[in-house]
Amino acid sequence: MISILLAAAVSLVVTLFGTYFWIKFLHQRAYGQFIRDDGPTAHHVKRGTPTMGGVILILGVVLGYTLSHLIVWRPPSASGLLLLGLLVGLGLVGFIDDALKISHAASLGLGSVAKFSLQAIVGLAFGIVALCFPDANGQTVASTYISFLRDISWAHLPLVVAVIWIVFLICGFSNGTNLTDGLDGLLTGSAAMAFLAYGLISIWQSRQYCGGPNNGPKCYDVQNPQDLAIIAFALVGGLFGFLWWNARPAKIFLGDTGSLAIGGSLAGLAILSRTELLLVVIGLLFVVEALSVMLQVGFFKATHGRRLFRMAPLHHHFEMLGWEEVTVVIRFWIVAGLAVMVGVAMFYAEWVVGQ
Repeated sequence: MISILLAAAVSLVVTLFGTYFWIKFLHQRAYGQFIRDDGPTAHHVKRGTPTMGGVILILGVVLGYTLSHLIVWRPPSASGLLLLGLLVGLGLVGFIDDALKISHAASLGLGSVAKFSLQAIVGLAFGIVALCFPDANGQTVASTYISFLRDISWAHLPLVVAVIWIVFLICGFSNGTNLTDGLDGLLTGSAAMAFLAYGLISIWQSRQYCGGPNNGPKCYDVQNPQDLAIIAFALVGGLFGFLWWNARPAKIFLGDTGSLAIGGSLAGLAILSRTELLLVVIGLLFVVEALSVMLQVGFFKATHGRRLFRMAPLHHHFEMLGWEEVTVVIRFWIVAGLAVMVGVAMFYAEWVVGQ
């Protein structure tokens, strides 16, 4: 537990104070966000706000994880290193996208095909390492079963299909969080709640681990759950520290550097904790935001120019209806919080009922 609290505290301090100096650095070089011309007019005042805040978030999480292991002198686990690799890898994809936006002085960075391809490459590397490299006991950190509250016994996938499934989850949720990151503090606050849920789930799994003292019929066959909890709480601490600067009016944005890394990390936690479909509940807000864009595009093409929503993603639709930005953010936070509560309750109820 000391390692978990230390990781969260270090990440919080790094992002809270590091972001201040990162903002000054970006301001000096005029590295600011470019705003869509077709978006809500109220957003035009945000033009030039520093972006790439995800750099400090990622740094805080990595330092928190590293120091938490050095203090107790425990080596990092395969699960922990793999999840950090996913965080950094998708953060790098986002950083390239943000850097191109700045250098081209436009709101478009990587093309959609190039961006998705890089995300898929990172997800593919994660999936191959997670499924194809067993430890000394012959166990891999991920499973070839589709999981909900734990592995579903009848939902076994061939190895190649399992890797594709992992890539789909990582790309899907990294894009979902990327689309959600459109209002001050919206993604930061809602993602913090989702990571808190996975932190609690991972702590519970570590106490009911099949290789531990509470080895029972309902134990969890998850590799290194304590390390998953450390990273989850490091992300919670980092996001709270970043929210100080990202709350309206935002002094800095996460950028694709942060939003892609956040979504990928959520998917990684779900995969490694064997709760993949539960992420649809816990991350319901991100699913709805992504679906709103898919429905908008599909409806637009099917009706030759008509729109289902006034604007997509969904949070912009409510802005166009006249809701204040802060109202949209708070109400979406409430939705995200309720989804997290339902997800955690479902996870715990499954264990209680099975006793």
